[in-house]
Amino acid sequence: MRIYTRTGDKGQTSIIGGRVDKDDIRVEAYGTVDEVNCFVGQAMTQLEQGDLFQDIIEDLEKIQHELFDCGGDLANISKSRELKLTKDSVDYMEKRIDEFITEAPELERFILPGGTPAAASIHIARTVTRRAERLVVSLMKADPNISETSLQFLNRLSDYFFALARVINFRLNQQDVEYVRSAKVFRSGKRKEDK
Repeated sequence: MRIYTRTGDKGQTSIIGGRVDKDDIRVEAYGTVDEVNCFVGQAMTQLEQGDLFQDIIEDLEKIQHELFDCGGDLANISKSRELKLTKDSVDYMEKRIDEFITEAPELERFILPGGTPAAASIHIARTVTRRAERLVVSLMKADPNISETSLQFLNRLSDYFFALARVINFRLNQQDVEYVRSAKVFRSGKRKEDK
């Protein structure tokens, strides 16, 4: 199978239902979702196999499929769009975030991204997810037919990654480093803002 087609040599790319310029906001959005997926894959390679992270590895593989679904939905401009991403994905992440918050120690201040290699990769995935979310907001202004589920999914995913990075560090006995000049921004394990 040949993977190069030469059809993009003039600066356009195919999406579901048409063609657009490669710097189109739609391509930026789903391309950034793909970038998130790569960092998730990297984090999975940095997690020890076995019981300690089995639940997390299963979660991350599920999320990788959902990221493909999200990217596909964003790349679909056909009149008969059938969206793959569902609200079930958002609900599942909310459940897992709540579980992670009770597992990791209480937090009052912002933390520095890092700790173990896997947690550091998840923090990168978190910030790239935020960028994807911003791009989807811009895309929704250009195309009101974009499903709100994609935006909700990305919003929850970044929160999930924050909670997950803390749990990974906690399970490996790696303490998070608080940002020393941070005010107290967390109460009872939940963020005051960005919900």
